[in-house]
Amino acid sequence: MIETKRLLLREWKQEDLPNLKRFLQDAEVMWAYEHVFSDEEVANWLQWNVDSYRKNGYGLWAMVHKETDEIIGECGITPQTVDWVVYPEIGYHLVKSHWHQGYAIEAAQAVKEWGFAEKDFSELISTVRDTNLASMNVAIRNGMTVEKRYVKHYRGMDMPHYMFSISKEECG
Repeated sequence: MIETKRLLLREWKQEDLPNLKRFLQDAEVMWAYEHVFSDEEVANWLQWNVDSYRKNGYGLWAMVHKETDEIIGECGITPQTVDWVVYPEIGYHLVKSHWHQGYAIEAAQAVKEWGFAEKDFSELISTVRDTNLASMNVAIRNGMTVEKRYVKHYRGMDMPHYMFSISKEECG
């Protein structure tokens, strides 16, 4: 679907479920969510993405390392509601062993370009928990700036987040 120097982003398939569990069930990867996903939640996550591909023409895609053919995470666009407004959001998760190697920004930049070129979005956002400095840095390196701070209510908790954004005009 989307190809970069080192990565191929493609739709998730049912047989990819074990790869999705590698990071959605890793406490270190999911610390900003304050919980790891159960088997049922991972299956629902996969189905939610498959449904989004059909409904929206996008979702989170499996991030495949081209050299090894290993799925090392996911990156894509999903509808995200912030203060009652729905935005297209660039999101990403990586298997911990692939952190700090530039994969998240490589994928996020390609997804940004795809979203502006193929879907003609006027704006893309990334929402990041206020304690997640690594994800903030990916958003900043992707040309985004903080537009607002808001509180996301998740699993009975109030989690402050920043909404980073970039407009198509800013990308040129």
